[in-house]
Amino acid sequence: MEIELLVVPNCPHQQLASERLRQVMDDIGLRATAFTTRVIADQAEAERSGFTGSPMFLIDGLDPFAEPGNVPSLACRIYRTPDGLAEAPDVDQLRQALTAADTSGGR
Repeated sequence: MEIELLVVPNCPHQQLASERLRQVMDDIGLRATAFTTRVIADQAEAERSGFTGSPMFLIDGLDPFAEPGNVPSLACRIYRTPDGLAEAPDVDQLRQALTAADTSGGR
């Protein structure tokens, strides 16, 4: 499984997203699995990567939190969580996304 965290330079939510991702990966038995953090620095790179805001999670190249109509941009991303809008998915949402990708082979 390949896991990436995409962020804009100096993303104010990078640390929170990284901490939650690592916590969930450890909790579900992916302690030995690393994830990479990739900085998306310009609009052209955002368009090439399909980057729709920071932070963005990719699991085997797919964004499990993609919403129809979002366009590539160098912006902060807001996530819908059970507690309302947030700067990152909550741990349960990340757990569901990683577990689904792990059991489906990323598809």
